[in-house]
Amino acid sequence: MSLARDLRRATHAELRRHIVEGHAVDPAALEGYAYRGTSLGLPRVIELATWKTFQKTFWRHPESKRLLGWNVRLHQDGIDAPSRPKRRGGVPVTEWNYGVVAPDGVPMPKGFDRGLVIDYSLAPNPITQRLIKDPLVALEAGNADELLGVSYLVIAGRCVETPTYFTLERDHRIDFVPAILR
Repeated sequence: MSLARDLRRATHAELRRHIVEGHAVDPAALEGYAYRGTSLGLPRVIELATWKTFQKTFWRHPESKRLLGWNVRLHQDGIDAPSRPKRRGGVPVTEWNYGVVAPDGVPMPKGFDRGLVIDYSLAPNPITQRLIKDPLVALEAGNADELLGVSYLVIAGRCVETPTYFTLERDHRIDFVPAILR
């Protein structure tokens, strides 16, 4: 079994420890890939209202050279089912765009600075989503196939941790880029 799948049964304390002790992520290793995400530790009622599985993408903009991404809504076919994007107008349903940056200068909880930061304030999003940041670490040194993230809020310069952890497992090469980011 994979490390990411083993974490499905981890406590919040164990997940937090993995974030704090996680490994750096080479941004170039993420470029051009979609990752299958699994939400961890959320109450079932929240998962029913949002999602248990999803995709996060990592795409290098050809002109700005910024590493960007977006979430893809998946049909909730089961935690181990293949990724099947929801579609609208024949294209995948995407939301929550983000920039991916090094942790330098990004406000964050102590110890969350090991990997990269998914920053929702660096892309076109509603104001409430712009408060969210997701530090992202590799579960194994030098291996970008399995990642762990957690969401926290930055409100008036203060960091507020949430129970929203997630794993990411490399899924496939990106085959769609939303027009809003092109």
